[in-house]
Amino acid sequence: MSCQDSFRRKRLGVPPAFYIVYIGSVVINHYITVALRRAHYELLENGGGFYGSIPELTGVWAQAATLEECREELKSALEDWLLFSLSRQQPIPVVDGIDLAIREVA
Repeated sequence: MSCQDSFRRKRLGVPPAFYIVYIGSVVINHYITVALRRAHYELLENGGGFYGSIPELTGVWAQAATLEECREELKSALEDWLLFSLSRQQPIPVVDGIDLAIREVA
């Protein structure tokens, strides 16, 4: 687990019992990569920058001055949304067969 992941988990209040075991970082990274391929970007009117969203993931969107900044902001928003959803055991849509549902383990 990276320092950034650890900080986010603490900031979002993810209890240790819900930390995703080793496969988590690999699976979550793959989920993020696949989900970002589904992103849609729009050029805002009057030079207002760019807007990006992932239609299957309600509430995951970003807005920035450049397309590259918008992509980075969208990735960050997706990461935070995933950690928050996992910490609250909220359902996460399956994307390309990747299921991030939390299951009880012994």
